[in-house]
Amino acid sequence: MLRPWKLEIRIDHQLEKAVYLQIADAIISDIQLGRLKIGEALPGSRNLAEMLGVNRNTILEALNVLLNEEWIISKERKGTFVAETLPDFSNQRKTDDAPPHAALTKKQFRITSDDGYPDSKIAPVTELARAYRQIFNRNARWQMMGYSNEYGNADFIDALVQMLNHQRGMKVRNNALCVTRGSQMAMYLAAQCLCKKGDLVMVESPGYQPAWKAFEAAGATLLPVRVDQEGLMISDVMAHLKSSRKIRAIYTTPHHQYPTTVTLNLQRRLELIRLSNEYGFTIIEDDYDNEFHFGYRPVLPISSFKELKSYVYIGTMSKVVAPALRIGYLASSDPNLMEQIGSLRKIIDVQGDGIMEQAVLQLINDGTIKRHIRKATGYYKAKRDFTVWLLKIHLKDKANFTIPEGGLAFWIEPRQILDWSEISRKMASSGIKILTPDHFGNDPSINGIRVGYGSLSEKELKEVVMLLATHF
Repeated sequence: MLRPWKLEIRIDHQLEKAVYLQIADAIISDIQLGRLKIGEALPGSRNLAEMLGVNRNTILEALNVLLNEEWIISKERKGTFVAETLPDFSNQRKTDDAPPHAALTKKQFRITSDDGYPDSKIAPVTELARAYRQIFNRNARWQMMGYSNEYGNADFIDALVQMLNHQRGMKVRNNALCVTRGSQMAMYLAAQCLCKKGDLVMVESPGYQPAWKAFEAAGATLLPVRVDQEGLMISDVMAHLKSSRKIRAIYTTPHHQYPTTVTLNLQRRLELIRLSNEYGFTIIEDDYDNEFHFGYRPVLPISSFKELKSYVYIGTMSKVVAPALRIGYLASSDPNLMEQIGSLRKIIDVQGDGIMEQAVLQLINDGTIKRHIRKATGYYKAKRDFTVWLLKIHLKDKANFTIPEGGLAFWIEPRQILDWSEISRKMASSGIKILTPDHFGNDPSINGIRVGYGSLSEKELKEVVMLLATHF
């Protein structure tokens, strides 16, 4: 097959922008200019690597970006081709040209800088729909239409238990896990069954306020624990323990702390476990984004340490499959607590979505989920690297940030104290919604912003960062 097109690009290794992103952007430019036409074949990855004098893996990363953004398609045993239907930016441009007040009048935003949502465009929707059809075509499909176990589909529970034990180093039994409609439901069940009025619960500050509300709804009073570059501060935990005997639990996001993205170091994990065992409080671990990790391997959960006596571990499948599909789960070392959770679950929601659980189970068994995570991880890593490039260019002398090893968001701290209500208003007047520090707690000393990059396009990310830079 003839591939006459030749990529003309000068790679600048002095740029902070990754080489594979330079290559991907050059190909996009040639497609937009018409030099590379719809349906036209690209040279093979080896030929491209030779043409540009780069490693073939660099080419593969660039092609992966183009595939995920739907500029090109891959045909088995044939190669890669310019997509028949290219990404359409016409609607976006029309919105960009609209008066700033139009978005505000309708209470809509052109761009929402969320706190780390996945990109729904790359969700395995086709595979999920196929799994649904296959389930409804089964001979015994009528059996699925009745009530099932309040803890979830037994086979789906088996799959989750196997995943936790084999991939996250835990020792969970099948009767110690409950499938829920999202992680927030898991949080609510745990809070209601674990806490009573007058109990105290330690929470990270800044932290995840929807979880705080679940504990407060159960009658608990919250005790803030500060966070630094090594995670939650054990000195604050010890101070609370010495001043009160009613501490029931601590809620923590140790893998990638919400919102700062820092990872709780090993020494503090071990000390937290020791204190939990000594004082008898439960560690509630919210592992909300374990799947997307860009380093060598994700850090194992605190709940995987065999020394820990009392834990509740909360996870989600919603970010892996799609946010609209509400599938979460919780596991606990306490059989009595699990029994209470099952009883409460049966009162408020007789059962989960058994058909959805079976459909996702099918995607797990046929390898779709594994392939999707692998593909999505490369896609999000490319977006993270692009965001790093933007931040280094536009916020280099204005803000501090660390490069997260996983998750889908950055924590950015300006080097001066800012009026965030004013910045939020100015961003909104340009049609952009941001999450200001009050989204993460009531501490006036919090002076950071969490910027999710997973669901935004490169164009949107660039606009958000450049506009933030004008106000910092």
